[in-house]
Amino acid sequence: MEYVLILIGAVFVNNIVLNQFLGICPFLGVSTKVETAVGMGLAVSFVMVLSTLATYLIQNLILTPLDINFMQTVVYILVIASLVQLVEIVLKKVSPPLYQALGVFLPLITTNCAILGVALLVFQKDFSLAQGLVYAFGSSVGFALAILIFAGLRERLEFMDTPKGMEGAPLALVTAGLLALAFMGFSGMV
Repeated sequence: MEYVLILIGAVFVNNIVLNQFLGICPFLGVSTKVETAVGMGLAVSFVMVLSTLATYLIQNLILTPLDINFMQTVVYILVIASLVQLVEIVLKKVSPPLYQALGVFLPLITTNCAILGVALLVFQKDFSLAQGLVYAFGSSVGFALAILIFAGLRERLEFMDTPKGMEGAPLALVTAGLLALAFMGFSGMV
C-alpha cells in the first residue's frame, strides 16, 4: 500500500511539473505536438528512472561511505548527462523522425531540473531503493502525463479564434497555469 501511495502522490498530488515546477523548459518547449510530447515523455521517463537507480547506488556505495557528499550534485549531473547521451544514440538509430522532432530539446534533458530534482528528492526523503524507484517512476509518469495533456490542449487551441495579443506564448502560459490549478485539485488525496 505504501508504494501505491508514493506512486499516486508522485503522479498527481506532487506532480513534478505542475506542483513543484521542475522541468518547465521541456514542458513548454516540446509540447506543441502530441507526437513529440510522447517521445519527450518516454525519454525523460527512461532517463529519470535509470538516473535515480544509478545515483542512489553511487550515493549509498561511494559518496556517503567516503564522506564526500559535497560531490553529490556534480556526480548526479554526470550520471544524467551520460544517460541522455545513451538515449540520444538509441533514438538516432531506432527512430530518426523522433530524433529530428525532439531536436535541441533532447540534449537539454541533461539540464532538465526535474531529473536532477527527483534524484535529489529521493536522497532527501531518505527513500529505500525500491521506494526511490517507485517515486522516480511516478514522477516520470506525472511528467509524461502533464506534457501529453498540455500538448493535446495546445493542438486544439491552434484551431480556435484567439485575440491577437494572446496568440503563442501568452496563451500557452495561461493554459499551463490553468492545468496546474486543475492538478491542485488532487491536493490532500494521499
